[in-house]
Amino acid sequence: MNSITSYAHIKHNQVSVNGTIVFQSGATALTDFLMEVYKAIGLNYPKFHKMDAQCKLGVLCTEYALQQTGFLESHSLQQTAIVLSNAASSLETDRQHQQSIADKSNYFPSPAVFVYTLPNIIIGEIAIKHKITGENAFFVSEKPDAALLVNYTNALFAEQTQAAISGWVEVDGDAFEAFIFLAENTENINKNTNFKPLNQITVIELYNQTKWMH
Repeated sequence: MNSITSYAHIKHNQVSVNGTIVFQSGATALTDFLMEVYKAIGLNYPKFHKMDAQCKLGVLCTEYALQQTGFLESHSLQQTAIVLSNAASSLETDRQHQQSIADKSNYFPSPAVFVYTLPNIIIGEIAIKHKITGENAFFVSEKPDAALLVNYTNALFAEQTQAAISGWVEVDGDAFEAFIFLAENTENINKNTNFKPLNQITVIELYNQTKWMH
């Protein structure tokens, strides 16, 4: 049986893990909020500071989903997949890149920015941090598409995949959101009755579960 064993959601300047808000901030700028979250979870990962905002958001949400799970230790990293999606692709960083090349008299495209003009760089950053080398895919869809994520993740499980990090990560201007869930084959795991079946209904239910503070 393929199950969702943990999930995290970042939205409205708050972090939720398995439906419970564990961190909230009054930061008015996304960069400040991300730094506060980074400090709150206790990361010490210098490469984080070079990432664009969307990658930082994806890495942080994944860290919260993984926290206290043993997920990565329980599975082969060669058979762990990453499947993500969003609506805006890498638009936020694309805008920054465009600004750097718009003025022909001050033409200075930054390689440090250009590297983040593909959305699947989020997958790359998560994979590098955790040494994951399994299958991966990034989809661009108009809105969070539970069916797409579930169907593709289950298709990977039908092959050689043992576990997957899946979800939605997007930064577009001032709007940002990340929802990451961990999926595992739990046929031989009987210790946790809180596992949820990996299907579209479950993903939608978990996505909407957090009662955000306003």
